[in-house]
Amino acid sequence: MRVSRILKSCKEFFHRKDGASGIEYAIVAAMVAVALTAFIPTISTNVAGVMKKVETALVDSNKPATPSTP
Repeated sequence: MRVSRILKSCKEFFHRKDGASGIEYAIVAAMVAVALTAFIPTISTNVAGVMKKVETALVDSNKPATPSTP
């Protein structure tokens, strides 16, 4: 009888929703902050590389064409 009451209390505890959402949002925000801190240098380096390629392509496309000799 006592074991069934404990199991019932455990089930009710795990199904309660009050107060849980605030803690869940705090945990998600902390995980996002850790992920951003870990990946920002990598992302920054990759974006800088892409921008450098775009800059080079734009500069090369604005150079005057050299006449070809037959």
